[in-house]
Amino acid sequence: MSSDCHYDIVIVGGGIQGVAVAQAAAARGYSVLLLEKTALAAGTSSRSSKLIHGGLRYLESGQFGLVRESLKERAELLRLAPSLVKLQPFYIPVYQQTSRDTLTIRAGLSLYALLAGLGKDAGFRSIPRNTWEELDGLSTRGLKHVFQYWDAQTDDQALTQAIMHSAASLGAELRCPAEFTSAKISGEICEIEFAENNQVYQCTASALINAAGPWINQVAERISPLPPIYPVELVQGTHLVLNGQLSRGCYYLESPQDQRAIFALPWKQHILLGTTETIFKDAPEKTSPSIAEEVYLLGCFRYYFPDHYITIRERFAGLRVLPASGNTPFGRSRETHLQCDHPKYPRVVGIYGGKLTVSRVTAQKVLHTLRLSLPVRIPKADIAQLPLKLP
Repeated sequence: MSSDCHYDIVIVGGGIQGVAVAQAAAARGYSVLLLEKTALAAGTSSRSSKLIHGGLRYLESGQFGLVRESLKERAELLRLAPSLVKLQPFYIPVYQQTSRDTLTIRAGLSLYALLAGLGKDAGFRSIPRNTWEELDGLSTRGLKHVFQYWDAQTDDQALTQAIMHSAASLGAELRCPAEFTSAKISGEICEIEFAENNQVYQCTASALINAAGPWINQVAERISPLPPIYPVELVQGTHLVLNGQLSRGCYYLESPQDQRAIFALPWKQHILLGTTETIFKDAPEKTSPSIAEEVYLLGCFRYYFPDHYITIRERFAGLRVLPASGNTPFGRSRETHLQCDHPKYPRVVGIYGGKLTVSRVTAQKVLHTLRLSLPVRIPKADIAQLPLKLP
């Protein structure tokens, strides 16, 4: 690749955010290059709770817009990616010691259904007491009520790959493994350098998207002039994969230790248990489940499913990028923040945070932010009509 090779948009990071921008941009007719250092979805995008959901718990912190946006996108992904995103029943057990009473949870589920549009996938119901024994060994000691509602599961890594496949079919170029090494912003041009197969390449672009997830600030430091840095903290979320199965569906549990939400989910003929929220101070590539997190998760699972024989098959941890704050991670906003180097004519846009569910919505916001910085192109497709599937 010579230095006279020009793209409308160069994206750094092949996680769900980066590939979503690549698809949206290519669909609008822009020339796109995506640089990924390791592999698609090698970081947080393959270490999530595998949920495409509105975020029921975000209602407590008043994030109604995010929940509504997420539920709308859930419906879109169920339609566009039926082989990758599947609706599942979720169960919420309410015990005598549960911090949120039955009326509070019913009110939350009612609002959740309202924000989802009151469609067939938006309803909820109470599970009759005489069927509680069928709920995968869920403890009935002190159990007062069980609600059932609907949300969706996905294979996060496969969904990332499917969106990139769609982007490539529209002309987006993927270089992987290829490491972004530097960029210089000169007027209306981004001069970009990256390394691939022990060779250094140069290209130019009208806009540079930093979608490096937990590595976002390390990537930003390689850009001259240095773009504004958004204050964030990395928060580790650990998951365990356990032997056994949950045949009835997914369980939304309240940790008896600190009242956080914990999910126990069916996953590839086993059980996925997560997640934690632990402030992480080390280099992102060093993230790893801790003994304390494992004890925390297993304690929660044993509390609700005391008769399950527990064997851990797998452990994994991912990093969320959350706004720096004195609050606990559980209470912080999950809204995506777009950090630009110029308020009106940005050349560099950093994607801070973001949810798996709304990655395609975030991509549209990125392109709207860049509308005055990019040339006029003829659109190729409407992503609302593009099916998502693996090749």
